[in-house]
Amino acid sequence: MLVRRPAELDALDGIVLPGGESTTIDKLMRAFGLFEPLADRIAAGLPVFGSCAGMILLADRLVEAHRGQRTLGGIDMLVRRNAFGRQVDSFEADLEVADARFTSPVHAVFIRAPWVEEIGAGVEVLASVDFGGGSRPVAVRQGRALATSFHPEVTGDLRFHEMFARMTR
Repeated sequence: MLVRRPAELDALDGIVLPGGESTTIDKLMRAFGLFEPLADRIAAGLPVFGSCAGMILLADRLVEAHRGQRTLGGIDMLVRRNAFGRQVDSFEADLEVADARFTSPVHAVFIRAPWVEEIGAGVEVLASVDFGGGSRPVAVRQGRALATSFHPEVTGDLRFHEMFARMTR
């Protein structure tokens, strides 16, 4: 279900924070009174899956907040927005995922994507990509929070979605 009002959060077993423009999502959540209630629910253990902009929103810290942007938090990580470059720098890559259920690589689509700069002790790196002379985490999990910097919804590969569904049970 779509969530437009704080009261609708009560009906959820989990929530997906989609790709898009993280600063716009932040502004809309605040305008509709969703920001604090959602941040509170995530802090209380509501399962959450963020892809691309959703990863940015789940970061406890950002390298550079754009125009006063706030994050919901939920994963002890420092994230860099648009880390791989501009829209024209979008790319695809096959990633090995550190989870026994992923017996073959995941084809990942990166569109103006973030990456994880630093993680806290409780964060598990599920996948990384080699870029700019280093290995960059692009899929992470902490507790009941899952985040990818790529868009698993555009490839038809449902394994990350299945992982999230298991987290909601």
